[in-house]
Amino acid sequence: MASETLHEDPAKLGPEVIDRHRAIVSLMEELEAVDWYDQRAKATSNAELRTILEHNRDEEKEHAAMALEWLRRNDPKMDEHLRTFLFKKGPIKEIEADMKGGGAGSGDEAGNASDGSLGIGSLRRTSDQVRK
Repeated sequence: MASETLHEDPAKLGPEVIDRHRAIVSLMEELEAVDWYDQRAKATSNAELRTILEHNRDEEKEHAAMALEWLRRNDPKMDEHLRTFLFKKGPIKEIEADMKGGGAGSGDEAGNASDGSLGIGSLRRTSDQVRK
């Protein structure tokens, strides 16, 4: 039961915190199950069993995604962070640096430059390039 892992008095937490806790614990359990099925599928030499274990693993991924989406919808800060980091291109760590300092890789969700350009630099030749 999820309430067994609460660290504070449930009466002081309120239903919103307890429901988020339930979702977090469920997400953790689903991801743990993904890991278990993944290991078992890799370890078995039986192709039919591997197929079943991989199917079960992928079902757990679906469950994890559903729990994560519920958390996103019910936790504004989680929503903010997921929108910042998910489905972006390039090194993940640079997303945070760009977010904080507007670094060279800053842009929108699709990786487009935020200055209105196409992000490919100037197409004009300099006088030095023309001479070469």
